[in-house]
Order: sequence, then C-alpha cells, then structure tokens
Amino acid sequence: MSADPSIDDVLAELVEEFDLLGDWEGRIEYVIDLGKDLEPLPDADRTDANKVPGCAAQVWLAVRPRDGRLVFLADSDSALSKGNIALLLKLYSDRRPDEILAFDARAALDRLGLPSALTRQRANGLNAMVGRIRDAAASATRT
Repeated sequence: MSADPSIDDVLAELVEEFDLLGDWEGRIEYVIDLGKDLEPLPDADRTDANKVPGCAAQVWLAVRPRDGRLVFLADSDSALSKGNIALLLKLYSDRRPDEILAFDARAALDRLGLPSALTRQRANGLNAMVGRIRDAAASATRT
C-alpha cells in the first residue's frame, strides 16, 4: 500500500485540473462542485467559536486531532465559500501540524490563480480560512 500523497502532490494534481479547465468560469464551477462533496458538518460544530471571521459568507471550521494529525470539518452557507474551504481541506485535512505549517498556502493559491479569480472580500475570506487552519496547526504543536 502506498503512502498518502503529500500536500505538494495534491497541489500538483489540483494545478493540473485547473489548467485543464482553462477559463475562470470553469474553475469557479469546479470549486463549487468540490463544496458539494463536503461531508455535512454536525450541528454541534456550527458554533461562534468555529466561525471564520472575515469571510463574505458564514463559514464554520472545526478541527479534530487524530493520531498526531489534524482532521478538519467545514461548511458554509455560500456555494463558493463552501467550495473554497473544500479545496483547502483537500490540501490540509488529515495532515500533521508540521506539514501544515511548512506549506506555503499563499504561493499554492497563487499557482491555482484562485485569489485573482475572486472578489477582494472573497480572497480575504480565503486567507482567513487558511489563517484559521494554520492557527490550529500552531496550537497543536504547542500541546
């Protein structure tokens, strides 16, 4: 059995998929479709503490430490925000905190061209989601 793909391997796969899609409409549609595949977030996790501030829509992000890794669960009331968080979870969920902290999310998102395809407010929300994931990883390394 092979090891799980690295975070860089997942990014390379996403870059390839984005390149095949070509135009922005296709890419945004793909991101929205990713959101449709997110596991439902339990109601117990829809708390103010799990809300990601700075997003245009309501976004909840819960973290579950599991065997030295962080598993993220998320949801949003907006299809595009839900897609954005699903894309981040593809990269970050079920990773060790040190892997999360070593990964340059801003460069990765730029490689995908995502920030330039979003409004400023949505791009800020995407950065807020990444910040919340990195904060969880940093907290996990201190415990």
